[in-house]
Amino acid sequence: MQLFGHRLSAIVIGLTACGFAASAAQAAYPDHAITIVVPTAAGGGNDAFARIVGQKMSEGLGQTVVVINKAGAQGAIGTEFVARAPADGYTILLGYIATHGINPALQKLRYDPVADFKGIGRLANSPTLLIVSSASKINSVKELIERGKAADSKLNYASAGQGTAPHVTAELFKLATGTNMLHVPYKGSAPAVTDTLAGTTQVMFPSLFGAYPHLSTGKIKALAVAGDKRTPLLKDVPTLAELGVKGVDVPQWYALFAPAKTDQAIIDRLNKELNIALKDPDVQAKLAEQGADVSPSTPAELDAFVKSEVTRWKGVVKQANIPVE
Repeated sequence: MQLFGHRLSAIVIGLTACGFAASAAQAAYPDHAITIVVPTAAGGGNDAFARIVGQKMSEGLGQTVVVINKAGAQGAIGTEFVARAPADGYTILLGYIATHGINPALQKLRYDPVADFKGIGRLANSPTLLIVSSASKINSVKELIERGKAADSKLNYASAGQGTAPHVTAELFKLATGTNMLHVPYKGSAPAVTDTLAGTTQVMFPSLFGAYPHLSTGKIKALAVAGDKRTPLLKDVPTLAELGVKGVDVPQWYALFAPAKTDQAIIDRLNKELNIALKDPDVQAKLAEQGADVSPSTPAELDAFVKSEVTRWKGVVKQANIPVE
């Protein structure tokens, strides 16, 4: 009995020591710089959002937050990189509507947006706009639909590439209105917007971030918001729903993710610092300047949202008969 008692005590002491060690390891996080991987090129909305929020999060975390860009395959390359990264909380992802919503419906990916990630929290939403060149004779959604339904319609629309939010939004619009428009994909939003304002392409559905600099100079006209509410930056621009076009609601959202096996205590710490950052008036103002509204969440809420997005976009792609790559 005495020997058994000694062994039991040793086991209890060992388990307690393990518990203390785990607690100490969690308490030490983070002890060096954290990297946010942005799976798109530098200078875009995703990049700006990551830098704005990451800089503020670094204050609460007590460590530098570094932002790096790994662009390619509509965000799939950088996203896969994070999915395969060590699950230690030091490499996280700025994911968005393409990486965790549209891509799974259109591409044969080497990552699973649900199984390979844990959500940290939502950052923001940026509305999708319906725009035309300021030189265009089309001045309303009604006129656009009439032109698109005409037998001799020669309308074309620009997108940032096959499977991007501007592409699938335009296809939803075509389904909802019965219009005929030809898809002209570009390698990125910037050249697509440039050709739209020049009149080379007639229509586009960019994010507010991508369109706002040109709207402020009067080079393009915003006919509507593809969402369920107007944006404060363009209070006079109606939503498509207000104009009777239903089902074209595509807010371009942004969120932070970690590899799936990341300890929940680390996820919770990152979520706490993210939401503190999103409450900061300076962060909110900077995001608003980029055409985005803060949209915080818990990790569980983000995980549930991603599952719903994957289901939604698979349905949209099937309904719109968009080719799968």
